[in-house]
Amino acid sequence: MSSTKAATTTPAVEMSGITITFPGVRALDGVDLTLRPGEVHALMGENGAGKSTLIKALTGVHTVDSGRIVVGGEEVRIGGPSDAQAAGIRTVYQEVNLCGNLSVAENVMLGHEPRKGPFIDRRAMRREAARYLARLGVDIDPVSSLSAHSIAVQQLCAIARATVVDPKVLVLDEPTSSLQRAEVEQLFDVVRGLRDSGVAVLFVSHFLDQVYEISDRMTVLRNGRLVGTYLTADLPRLELVSQMIGRSGDELAGLEEGARARARVAHDDDVPLVTAVGLGKDGRIEPFDLEMFPGEVVGLAGLLGSGRTELARLLTGADTPDTGSLSLDGSPVRLTDPLTALRAGIAFASEDRKKEGIIGDLTVRENIALAVQAVRGVWRPVPRRELDELVERYMAALGVHPADPDMLVRNLSGGNQQKVLLARWLATSPRLLVLDEPTRGIDVGAKAEIQKLVADLAADGMAVLFVSSELEEVLRVSQRVEVLRDRVIVEQIVNGPDVTPATVLASIARETPGPSPATPVPTGRARQNHGGTP
Repeated sequence: MSSTKAATTTPAVEMSGITITFPGVRALDGVDLTLRPGEVHALMGENGAGKSTLIKALTGVHTVDSGRIVVGGEEVRIGGPSDAQAAGIRTVYQEVNLCGNLSVAENVMLGHEPRKGPFIDRRAMRREAARYLARLGVDIDPVSSLSAHSIAVQQLCAIARATVVDPKVLVLDEPTSSLQRAEVEQLFDVVRGLRDSGVAVLFVSHFLDQVYEISDRMTVLRNGRLVGTYLTADLPRLELVSQMIGRSGDELAGLEEGARARARVAHDDDVPLVTAVGLGKDGRIEPFDLEMFPGEVVGLAGLLGSGRTELARLLTGADTPDTGSLSLDGSPVRLTDPLTALRAGIAFASEDRKKEGIIGDLTVRENIALAVQAVRGVWRPVPRRELDELVERYMAALGVHPADPDMLVRNLSGGNQQKVLLARWLATSPRLLVLDEPTRGIDVGAKAEIQKLVADLAADGMAVLFVSSELEEVLRVSQRVEVLRDRVIVEQIVNGPDVTPATVLASIARETPGPSPATPVPTGRARQNHGGTP
């Protein structure tokens, strides 16, 4: 195996005693990490454990307070990203940091454009970009604008860009969070090829199946400290989870079972909270019918591009429908924008927390306060005491770490940024909460806590629309699932003991044609599938 070969060679990277302190918090406390050529090394830990900070120390984004970094047997000082790149270290972060206004080829070859004299050879650039994309199994027009492609394709472009310089070390920070299974397989084929060619790959992911599939060794962090480094084959999953979260696997299973049990307690109200009839938008989502009742969790399931996010955006005023109507408590409403929806009691947590969520230059307190203040209006500021109580309550309820309301949100881990977003919307006391990929990039412990929170909110009478690419998660929290295919709701599945991810996949993959867009599938309580293969 590659790890046996790697053990006999000089480590590609040795980080020892790495300590980094931010105002009011020690993010890393004497952490060690060794990466070997020809090995995939997973970095594991809860959100806030220090994974992203350690990566940013290796790549020069953060300055190390103390500790040593040795690359290829020589101690180096990585004072910035350019130093890391010069040492052969390339990184693909979870958030796609590319230029949407440029072409695919310009993004892939940025900084390494082939030239004819002082000018960029655009024909050669397109040809080279296509070659690197082909290694990932991506067949798209290099001339096309990057912004015209899905987040998944953009992520693959970012990975292609990282391989242009034949790196010695490739850091992949949540590279599969936006990918479907077939795309994950394509990526893993590339990762294995890079590993076999001698590249040291640092792989960060919250998908345990993927970690066990691709990694040779793993290092576990908790609360900024090293828990240990293990051969992947020698560390059972239950023990890994226990190491990551600092509590037993039985306790975690109890959290998930409690969420599942409470999520399936249906509320039998006569009048739906939300009724959509023939709601649709040209080119985005075909007309659909949907009813949601107070205290109900409805899941949306479908492949990437099936219309899940587009449906959610129509229900929350983020997009304006071209057809159909929407009613709240039986009365027609017109949601012209998210603020109108928010004032009607509908909150929307977007899947793109970077562009449509957090404001990095504001504090945790200020980010949480945004929605509450927007509802009240500019001339009615939220009293400081009331605001502090709201912030303290929801930071504690969601376990935001560090528990410092005055910390800039940009200094939090991705998972804790997501918790701050959830706190923002919960502080408005919405009647309908729409969550689009709320647990993407969040560790297993925090994921179970958020799933439990959804069940608790439903038990208190809130309606929740839950969108996730993980079918197991959708079934864990939802009372019923609306299945989408090709931007059409094709089936409603009422959750129950016999319903499995295979049930939903069978509905998604059914070969028979879906309903005509002119006759949307009825949803709500009229049409139900009680499990089994549709």
